[in-house]
Amino acid sequence: MTTSQKEQFDQFKENLLDWNKKMNLTAITDDKEIWYKHFEDSLTLLPWLPKTQINPIKLIDIGSGAGFPGIPLKIMRPDISMTLLDSLRKRIFFLEDTVNRLGLNDVECIHARAEDLAKKENYRASYDICTARAVAGLDKLCTWCLPFVKPGGLFLAMKGPNVHEEVKASLPTIEKLGGKVQEIQFIEIMPTLVHSVVVICYT
Repeated sequence: MTTSQKEQFDQFKENLLDWNKKMNLTAITDDKEIWYKHFEDSLTLLPWLPKTQINPIKLIDIGSGAGFPGIPLKIMRPDISMTLLDSLRKRIFFLEDTVNRLGLNDVECIHARAEDLAKKENYRASYDICTARAVAGLDKLCTWCLPFVKPGGLFLAMKGPNVHEEVKASLPTIEKLGGKVQEIQFIEIMPTLVHSVVVICYT
């Protein structure tokens, strides 16, 4: 991590805490917990982002909320073309303000419902990567997220440690939508924080 990136994370944290006084963005306000439970947690998706390709990687973060995992990923991978989607306009105002304060380029903040945006030609099947963190059950998430993914692309669903039954119950929906579970990775952020990443490839 460069000095500039560290400064961007500090700016992000300060802006998050400032806006959190006016609207409910996060229940986590301790500096250390923000780092581990929001920033480090988001950055665990980095290994699934292609290192190089001819055109910029296109990533859409569904239900971005306070900007997780989208903004931390953008800070570490400024080459990514990022779309942050949320259904609450107030959160979009926060995301736009954060993007501007951090000087992030090629970031689009959209106020819309995922199921509506996915019907638009410019967005449907247009992304290399789709992410979602703490948004909904996997079955519903797949119906929202997989339509955005282009063939060969990935949907990265960030879930809790007890995810196997949820994945099993979602398999019919995943297969119906043209997806295939590629792997499930369990990641320990800290001893008291373990999450899973369900990697679904759109075929």
